[in-house]
Amino acid sequence: GCVPQTWEDPNSIWGDLGLGGDKDPLDVVEVGTAIMATGGLARVRPLGVLAMIDDGELDWKVIAISADDPMAGEIGGLMDLEERVPGVVSGIREWFRWYKTPDGKPVNQFAYKEQCLDEKMAVQIIEEAHDQWRKLVDGKVDPCGVWTGR
Repeated sequence: GCVPQTWEDPNSIWGDLGLGGDKDPLDVVEVGTAIMATGGLARVRPLGVLAMIDDGELDWKVIAISADDPMAGEIGGLMDLEERVPGVVSGIREWFRWYKTPDGKPVNQFAYKEQCLDEKMAVQIIEEAHDQWRKLVDGKVDPCGVWTGR
């Protein structure tokens, strides 16, 4: 899914990586036990974030759990997630690494030594992407071809 009211601005360069965003909302992978409805909305709690590099663009992948999931009370962060569901973060990373290769595209890379960054960083990324979205809809940044209705 995605985080509503967020946008990864290609002109906003992420500090130490020197990369801009992919012109999309933030992606979110919900790791709870229930199947989520396509197009549905759910309150989620961020657990971590992966910094995927796709064709030279930064494409953050937020890992979260639904606030209503039965496991939500047992998972306070990435360590709890790995203990409760071993290998899930690695599986998510590998899926995103390879998912475009059937179309002949190269494998995706991950920054920060492929580590999943913690909840605090995930929240910071969400806040920053929301600020970028606000600037986009307020007409304060170049929309880079994204339709804003202006």
